[in-house]
Amino acid sequence: MMGRTIALAAGAAFALAACTHTKQMADTGFVPPEGSYRLVVMRPDVAVGSITTGGGFEQREDWTNAARANLVRAIEAQQQGRGGSVRIVSTRAEAGMDPVRVAELERLHAAVGQSIALHKYAGPKLPTKKDRFDWTLGEEAIAYGQASGYDYALFVRAQDSFSSTGRVAVQAVAFLGCMVGVCMMPGGGRQEAFASLVDLKTGRVVWFNTLASGSGDIREQDGADKMVANLLGKMKPGASRPKGTIKTAAR
Repeated sequence: MMGRTIALAAGAAFALAACTHTKQMADTGFVPPEGSYRLVVMRPDVAVGSITTGGGFEQREDWTNAARANLVRAIEAQQQGRGGSVRIVSTRAEAGMDPVRVAELERLHAAVGQSIALHKYAGPKLPTKKDRFDWTLGEEAIAYGQASGYDYALFVRAQDSFSSTGRVAVQAVAFLGCMVGVCMMPGGGRQEAFASLVDLKTGRVVWFNTLASGSGDIREQDGADKMVANLLGKMKPGASRPKGTIKTAAR
């Protein structure tokens, strides 16, 4: 009876892992762009690979390139119904500023985005940002907006992983252990992603969303479409500003 109970618990854990979870956050007073805004979607930062027998991540270039192309097509289709003037860039040279500075902006965003994902979602909250969403790419983003003429920049970072043959074997042995009362199930493949919208007039990250899922495959167009729909489908506005406050644009 105990073994059956543990096996059912393991099955429930697998089912839970297959769920897709997202959680949006936004700057106070944020309203999703509408009208005649100009938006640039930066080249998606993508990594796809396999989980090795020991649990490490091993990226594959062919899978990554296929997934990035699928995500670009999915974003193009998704943005067509949003209005505004939207451009998705494939290379840093197309972004409207010196490619070296674009690379610096991308690295800055990756660092800030990972910090948001850690401190607002998963890890210890920073004392100065505990009760508010307050993140910026600063002067680098403002300079980019001035050089390129865009109002907003959308960044997408995604990782998808799949269990290797060796990892599947390890999981199978662990599952058998669950049947006899010793249940230590090693992790398998999963999707993780985040997206952020940056106001290029102020440099602030005005909207952010994370995604975690134990199912899906962005190497296939259908899987990429589902990720983009979950990650970017409907931007929620931020909390209303208290009366009497004035938002000043950083320059």
